Amino acid sequence: MVTESVNNPHSKRPRVAVVYHFFAHYRRPIVEALARSEVSDFTFCGDDHDYESTIKKAEFSAEVRFIRCPTRRIARSFMWQRGIVRLALARRFDTLIFLGNANWIATWAAAVAARATGKHVIFWSHGFLGAPRGLKGLIRRAFFALAHTHMFYGNNARRHAIDIGWAPERLYVVHNSLDIDEQTRQRRGVSAERRDQLRRQMFGHSTAPIVIFTGRIGRARRLDLLVEAARLLRLDGVALNLLLVGDGELRPDIERRAREAGLTAHFTGACYDESLIAAYFAMATVAVLPAQAGLSVIHSLTYGVPVITHSDIASQGPEVEAIVPDRTGDLFERDSAEDLARVMRLWIVPRSDGQAIRAQCIALIERSWTPQFQVRTIERAVQRLPAENVSSVGEGLSEGAA
Repeated sequence: MVTESVNNPHSKRPRVAVVYHFFAHYRRPIVEALARSEVSDFTFCGDDHDYESTIKKAEFSAEVRFIRCPTRRIARSFMWQRGIVRLALARRFDTLIFLGNANWIATWAAAVAARATGKHVIFWSHGFLGAPRGLKGLIRRAFFALAHTHMFYGNNARRHAIDIGWAPERLYVVHNSLDIDEQTRQRRGVSAERRDQLRRQMFGHSTAPIVIFTGRIGRARRLDLLVEAARLLRLDGVALNLLLVGDGELRPDIERRAREAGLTAHFTGACYDESLIAAYFAMATVAVLPAQAGLSVIHSLTYGVPVITHSDIASQGPEVEAIVPDRTGDLFERDSAEDLARVMRLWIVPRSDGQAIRAQCIALIERSWTPQFQVRTIERAVQRLPAENVSSVGEGLSEGAA
């Protein structure tokens, strides 16, 4: 609970509408946690299915107040969401949190309507990945100016906003999260027997380290780089096993490449069974996400598995900020299989600090990438308390996690 609210002029319990396009399955923990807030009343508004029909929807408890606001595509990149302008005008809410996407046309109108009726407008978004430039930058700056307050997924976006003159006290870093309580339970419940049994089923009697990938097997993920890096290591006498958890249109091509490269690789297909995912991570030495690293970073670190991805941060998800080189993972030169092979070699050879690395990964997530951290930050935002300066993710890592 945020105790500072007793001295805050806006201390009356805020009535908040969280307007999202769709609440995916991985959003359930944060939605459920906000629904139990002791300082604010949250209602969640969105469609009941993914508009692209590719992501599993969240299933909520009866505690969650939900209003269906259907979405529809009105052009290739633009969307309309029915009902949110009416929500913005409704007296039942005094604060509205919108998904901060300028391509969602109804959000422009709803934000204007909310401000015109004296409501507090918050955008929850990725913010700026770099300094806004050109016509697109002008449009995005105009859109973001509709909000009184911003909640960003990462520190980089906050720094870019401060650089263009936005007030730091209205810029909150909420990070991102998964179901850490369930994942911690599953991590602690994986037995050595279960881990070893799965390993034998997938890789026989091989004792080579396992490199894991989790996510959609699509073109943007650049798994061709992972296969090529593993091939280069194999030619150099470095053995490893690849474990790819996920599915996608490029899976047949990646499987073919792995066979032609003479690699030992196992493809599990799509998996939503957290107990099985926990066992996969228990086998892994390191995770490699060659491109578009996002929530998979948090997933891996929660299980104590360090992550390797490329160093072009502006093209990555904000979750890449959780990768602290040589502590919770590492970075390689974008699009370079040779450099990826070099970095992978550093992490798959036996390391004396393996247990410390595992503990640091878990500790970092527990510190600031959880639903609990997000709730505390969002409660500050809706109560209009000054934003806190989130310290560097690499500071204060504990080695006591288990």
